[in-house]
Order: sequence, then C-alpha cells, then structure tokens
Amino acid sequence: MDQALITQLGDELYEALVACQTVVPLTSRHPDITVDEAYQVQQRMIARRLEKGERVVGKKIGVTSQAVMNMLGVYQPDFGYMLDGMIVSDGETIPMSSLIQPKAEGEIAFVLKKDLMGPGVSNADVLAATDFVMPCFEIVDSRIRDWKIKIQDTVADNASCGVFVLGSAAVDPRKIDLITCGMVLEKNGEVIGTGAGAAALGSPVNAVAWLANTLGRLGIGLKAGEVVLSGALAAMCPAQAGDHFAVHIGGLGSCSVRFG
Repeated sequence: MDQALITQLGDELYEALVACQTVVPLTSRHPDITVDEAYQVQQRMIARRLEKGERVVGKKIGVTSQAVMNMLGVYQPDFGYMLDGMIVSDGETIPMSSLIQPKAEGEIAFVLKKDLMGPGVSNADVLAATDFVMPCFEIVDSRIRDWKIKIQDTVADNASCGVFVLGSAAVDPRKIDLITCGMVLEKNGEVIGTGAGAAALGSPVNAVAWLANTLGRLGIGLKAGEVVLSGALAAMCPAQAGDHFAVHIGGLGSCSVRFG
C-alpha cells in the first residue's frame, strides 16, 4: 500500500469522525491491507486531530479478551491514542449527536508517574511507574459501518476509540489485587456484565507491559502523566440516548456516565 493511499484512508476516517458518519470497511475494499499498514493509517488519522489542536493524553489497549480475539481471528492486542478531546467527566452526559454507534466497556485505567519505554518492560516496572489506578469507562465507537470490523479496520480507526470516563477514586496499584478484583457493569440499574482484572490478558498489568514493549519497538514511549486504558473486563454493551451506565470495581470504586 503506497503512502498516497495510506494518507487517503487516514483522511477518510478523520472526516468520518468529524461528520459522525461511517465508511465501508477498509478490509472489504483493500483486502490485502496489513496490520502494519493499518497503524500507518491510524497515524494519519491522529495527525489530523493533532493539527486541529488536540493533544495526546494517553494510550488504550484493545482486543485483550479471548472472546474479541476469536471474533476478529487475531490473537494479539492492539492499541490506539487517547486525546484530550476524548475526556468525559465522571457522571457527565454525553450527547449522542457526538457519537456514531457507541458501546460501553468497563476497564481499569493506569495513570503514570514515570516514563515507560520498552522493550524489556516488566510487570514490576509497570507497577513502579504507576501513580494510581482508577475505574473507567471506555466508550468505543467505530467509524466502520455496522461494526463490521477485522483487526485492520479497528487498528486503522484508532482502535475504535470514542471517549473515556475516569472515576473519582485513585488507588495505589500495590494495594489491590488487580487480577482478582471483580467488576460489575450496570445499564439503567440492571447488571449486564461481570468480570475481573484477569480478563485483560490475565492481568491489567500484563496488558500495560505489553503496550510499553510494543510501543518501544516502534520508538514510542509511555510518558509520565499519561493515562493507559488496560482493556475491557467484560463484553462491550451498545448505548442509546437515555441510557445510564455505572461500573463498580472491587477495591477501586465506581464510575458512571449518561447518554443524552
């Protein structure tokens, strides 16, 4: 795939984001696109957002659960960039007009106090570099029509990032078992999903170490102050206007968001 086509596809996804519209899956039009080329498309899409004044505030890890890996037929996670334009406050209402086809995921967010640069980052390094962890929602949203995605589609689309919501509690990661901590996901007061930290690559710490090492091979580091979303602990749930979601994670507290 030549650079002109990569640029064209990145621009197409950026313009779909701005217009809140979808595009035909990239893999149906360019079946030979590789994951590496999809990341180049992602970089172009992010560059367009940065040109408009947004700034990177963190990274996200996707495809961390076995169910999603099976769905996409790819047995490795992916990553995307979190920008300041994606931040939503705990309890805030998100206008549905700002999203396309959102789904809510309950996750654990890591906030770093030290830089992390792979390769060679261990779980102990992740814990030493983490200031605190928080319950969070990632509201994933796809610019790909009807969520008909393969791994290349979601990678190119910035790992299907929408917006994210951080809870108000900040907990030292060394004071909680991040593997066994339980999560309950509620929609409109009803429990719709449960999970545990182990759902994210066996541990959210494993997921952050994977990200640091994967980015390190690309010459990219995780920086102090950045937020890292470590992956969904249960299946994502579609959101519609009027919905209210809450996530509760043992030892971490809660987080909520509404859709207007």
